[in-house]
Amino acid sequence: MDIELTHRPGNTAAKVTLQAGETITAEAGAMIAMSGNMDITTTTHKKNSGGLFKAAKRMLGGESLFLNHFEPKGDSGTVFFGTDLAGDMMTMELDNDNLIVQSGSYLASDSGIDVDLGWQGFKSLFSGEGVLWLNLKGQGKVILSSFGAIYPVEVDGEYIVDSGHIVAFDETLDFSITKAGKSWLHSWLGGEGLVCKFKGTGTVWCQSHNTSSFGNALGPSLRARKA
Repeated sequence: MDIELTHRPGNTAAKVTLQAGETITAEAGAMIAMSGNMDITTTTHKKNSGGLFKAAKRMLGGESLFLNHFEPKGDSGTVFFGTDLAGDMMTMELDNDNLIVQSGSYLASDSGIDVDLGWQGFKSLFSGEGVLWLNLKGQGKVILSSFGAIYPVEVDGEYIVDSGHIVAFDETLDFSITKAGKSWLHSWLGGEGLVCKFKGTGTVWCQSHNTSSFGNALGPSLRARKA
């Protein structure tokens, strides 16, 4: 499997070249275009398996109920993937590692990757984000997307990140919810509110834009059409 990220960083698309017998799994609706010999199988979990329970848990994490599995027939083939929001993408290769992914950032993965739900506890609820994030585990390649630019932050000790700017982080990191400023008043007046404090050693991948803030800024400009 070969993955090429094109038109980076503002309008990234992923071009995936598969050899005969290789399969890539992607979120429903992520496909832009594909070779004529590409076969698509739609399931609620891994190819050739159901997994309704895990699919239901993915929906709680903000992902779609169904997953599409792409496999070329007879010869190699290509498939292009894109996202709803403009931004960058990144590829990672897991070797039986665990990666916690924020809702909406998962795009596609090798057939050897299990997409499950990671329970982050009730503390996530107070960060303004979901309490249920995706947990990717297994062996193979993963494609993640971001809203805006994406960049890694290496943590060795403590690091604070706004929850709306988190794409993914290593499971080796622990985190807690705390105020951004010296006091709750300063945090509120500064517009930051609650943030995530990571502790330990590992990497947090961040995105430059915040989908919630973008929606709040855009909302007042949207007007319902008159009948």
